[in-house]
Amino acid sequence: MLVDNGVNGDSRVQKEARSAAEAGWDVILLGKAPGKQEQSWQIGDAEVRLIRVHGPMNRRRYEYRHAPLRAPLAYRTGPLAGYRKQKMKAWRADLNIRLIEANAAGSPAAKARLVFPRMGAKGLSRWVGLRYKQTRALEQRRKAMNAPLDRFTTAMWQRVMGERAWRKLDPYLLDMELAYGPVIDGLKPDLIHANDFRMLGVGARATLRARAKKRDVKLVWDAHEFLPGIKPWSPHPRWHVAQILHEQAHSKYADAVTTVSATLADMLVERHGLTATPEVVLNAPDAEVSPEQAAEPVPDLRELCGIGPDVPLSVYSGAAAPQRGLDIMVESLPQIPDLHVAFVVLRPTSAYMLELAGRAEALGVADRLHILPYVPHYQVVPFLSTADFGVIPIHHWPNHEIALITKFFEYSHARLPFVVSDVKTMGEMVAKTGQGEVFKAEDVDDYVRAVKAVLAEPKKYRDVYGEPGLLDQWTWEAQAVVLDSVYTRLLPGGRHKTAEVTP
Repeated sequence: MLVDNGVNGDSRVQKEARSAAEAGWDVILLGKAPGKQEQSWQIGDAEVRLIRVHGPMNRRRYEYRHAPLRAPLAYRTGPLAGYRKQKMKAWRADLNIRLIEANAAGSPAAKARLVFPRMGAKGLSRWVGLRYKQTRALEQRRKAMNAPLDRFTTAMWQRVMGERAWRKLDPYLLDMELAYGPVIDGLKPDLIHANDFRMLGVGARATLRARAKKRDVKLVWDAHEFLPGIKPWSPHPRWHVAQILHEQAHSKYADAVTTVSATLADMLVERHGLTATPEVVLNAPDAEVSPEQAAEPVPDLRELCGIGPDVPLSVYSGAAAPQRGLDIMVESLPQIPDLHVAFVVLRPTSAYMLELAGRAEALGVADRLHILPYVPHYQVVPFLSTADFGVIPIHHWPNHEIALITKFFEYSHARLPFVVSDVKTMGEMVAKTGQGEVFKAEDVDDYVRAVKAVLAEPKKYRDVYGEPGLLDQWTWEAQAVVLDSVYTRLLPGGRHKTAEVTP
């Protein structure tokens, strides 16, 4: 199996690896090491290996070039501009100390000797400052790439190279292949399970190399998102275009496709001309955990927040980014005086989390905001269950409209009432089942209304989970059967012989 992350925090990939190994497949999960050190461990009977991805091509070639026409006064790319600016500051600071010493000594001659150096330092500082500003402005223009010349070259590469233009628009994708490729080739897998769009290319190209050597390798593409509809992970204007072209270029090599919702499955058929509708594998939580997992004590959410059982507590668990809408949970706190908010996120000290903490401070509600780290995926459900309700406040992005996301199932198994924004699939499901309240995305007043409704009658929403069969369909055990059937169809009789690479 192949995955484009450090595995920890990716519950879907962890469950895929564990359940496939339990079903008798030999599973090796390759992920990306977060630092310079490669790592390895076990998830059940599955082996995890994190490999180091060197990224010299993450910085485009043009970023290394001098630009005599666009910015004639700019320094060459690199640390020189910062060095020159700092050196001028140091020179002027030193001259100032010498002047202080001359004044203290009462020496007119010493002061006179400093007149011309100080004038020279002042003039040269202005010159260096001008060149420094041009250098930084050039760097910003290169990042924005919105000048006519930049737009022309982006369009030119697409016209000239077609789908292959991803190589020029985001060469970091080749850095990833150069890191993962040799490891995959050395494993000689029978099946490669590529998670998401970046690993699709890595897996497809490894499949092509294997087939060129007369080895019949099968490729499973696990599409987690509708790529054209996501908010780009990178602000670089060529990044999203490159990923879309990269996905288009390699989707045809997949022998089977799995995805996270029936809606997305139909969209993938239409977009990529797939001959078969992808199998739906929901990212639902485990109904049961292994004995070693069950033996680990589950942290107490309320204890970590420092509050008792009767204090109202809302929780958000998952990825933290502006498009996830977490700010509404902070902005609403002054209107809901007793409510506490818990964010359970991968990086509690990220810039976004610090921004939200600062906003809570400004609103005078910092004591009611709690930012906590992830717990292992098999502890999420019991960990969240002591909250009063779970929140999914995501904004209206195309990719947010089409699936029941991981936290939807986790909140459900934790038997939490929902407060969810009116994104299509989740909003309609919550309205249909009566699990919670739906509010207008990004509308603080409507969010406050929904929260107050849930807090007023929590039992009404929790009772929905007692309906027979509702939660049974939302378990990983049911999804693992689907995934195993895909593997078995591609490799009949191949169990116990397959090395998987999971993105």
